[in-house]
Amino acid sequence: MLYVLLAINNILNKVILWLATIIVALMVLALSLSALTRYVSGIGYDWFIELPPVLTSWLVFPLLGPLLVQGKHIKVDFITSILSDKSKIILRMFVAFVALMAGLIFCKAGIDATVLYYKLGQKMELEIDVPIWWMYLAFPTGFLILILFSTQMFLEEILNLKNLKSKAD
Repeated sequence: MLYVLLAINNILNKVILWLATIIVALMVLALSLSALTRYVSGIGYDWFIELPPVLTSWLVFPLLGPLLVQGKHIKVDFITSILSDKSKIILRMFVAFVALMAGLIFCKAGIDATVLYYKLGQKMELEIDVPIWWMYLAFPTGFLILILFSTQMFLEEILNLKNLKSKAD
């Protein structure tokens, strides 16, 4: 099961990092074009300024899982410097378990919010018509990805613990 999950998550990781790069490029391009059009014509287009906040949720939430597994999330490292190898593995298992539980809870909440806004049919009050549910869809999507990656991390730490025990024997 772990190897299937690893294969899926490796593909997801590449796609997510590629999409994140595209989103950041679009954000920078939109803000640059906004400044350029205001400088050249004296008139700006609001949607250039409104696009980055709309894309932010699609940048942040899908990256939760890959950043967790790669250890690139915000963390405090001073405790790991004093822990034994076994304690470090148990700590990482605990972190993965908490992330998994949080992912399940927030994925469910995100689905509920997305469905609610989809049924309401509301659109953001922007120059471009973007349905509100589209922004909320980033929440369950990101937390579903977090569930997959935290499950991978938890299973990998179980294997690390088994390997550590076999080396000690």
